[in-house]
Amino acid sequence: MFRKIALSAAAALTLAAPAAQAAGEAGSVTDYDFSFEGPFGTYDQAQLQRGLQVYTQVCASCHGLEHVPIRTLTSETGPGMPADQVRAYAEELMVADPAANPDLIDPDTDDLRALTPADNFPANESQDAPDLSLMAKARAGFSGPYGTGLNQLFKGMGGAEYIASLLMNYTGEDRVEAGAVLYENESYPGGWINMAPPLYEGAVEYADGTEATEEQMAKDVAAFLMWTAEPKMMERKQAGFTGVLFLTVLSVLLYLTNKRIWAPIKARAKDDG
Repeated sequence: MFRKIALSAAAALTLAAPAAQAAGEAGSVTDYDFSFEGPFGTYDQAQLQRGLQVYTQVCASCHGLEHVPIRTLTSETGPGMPADQVRAYAEELMVADPAANPDLIDPDTDDLRALTPADNFPANESQDAPDLSLMAKARAGFSGPYGTGLNQLFKGMGGAEYIASLLMNYTGEDRVEAGAVLYENESYPGGWINMAPPLYEGAVEYADGTEATEEQMAKDVAAFLMWTAEPKMMERKQAGFTGVLFLTVLSVLLYLTNKRIWAPIKARAKDDG
């Protein structure tokens, strides 16, 4: 039975390999190093805060984060911002697309009210750009750039790598097609994307003094978007580690119990033989 299962698994992996290669040919993804990779990896709070700054100053004009509560910015396993800073951030957060956020309109004045930490990040449909709440999640694991999850399992490659690569791999070439300007991007499936290169050296001035190179900003915002998609990643890793440790101890105890129970029977059988 075990042999049949092993053979079936081997056959499945063999069939999956060409699919992984074919999916990879759709775009080049760089294997960037992120602090949250691996079974013991954790989010870098400073990087998440920088990524939030890049999202707010660069990405929010076209993309929303409507599934992310603003209050979660205080999470100790996330950006870890103080509550007063989160309140101030919410009040100053611009709503680029009021029509997509009717819940933020004061019914008495028909004006936009100030956001609070109890609100989610605003939605933004003005440019028909995808919401980024689930972007990293959609590009990770079995739905990742290589399709089978094997690269995420063995190399840690997933949604964050795809986002950072997409932001970094513009070639500078563009063309007009059906009245729309398309930009060549080596990571985007098909090679052409209608989003202009959003990053350039010094596009933001980091509050912590980090040099805002294009690669630094790409990795920071990719890490932040990974957190928005997987805010409970650290808790899941801890639960998984606890579960593995418990099962390991249980297996040892079962093995020793089994030996103790069968030892007299084996000794009798040996004497009778």
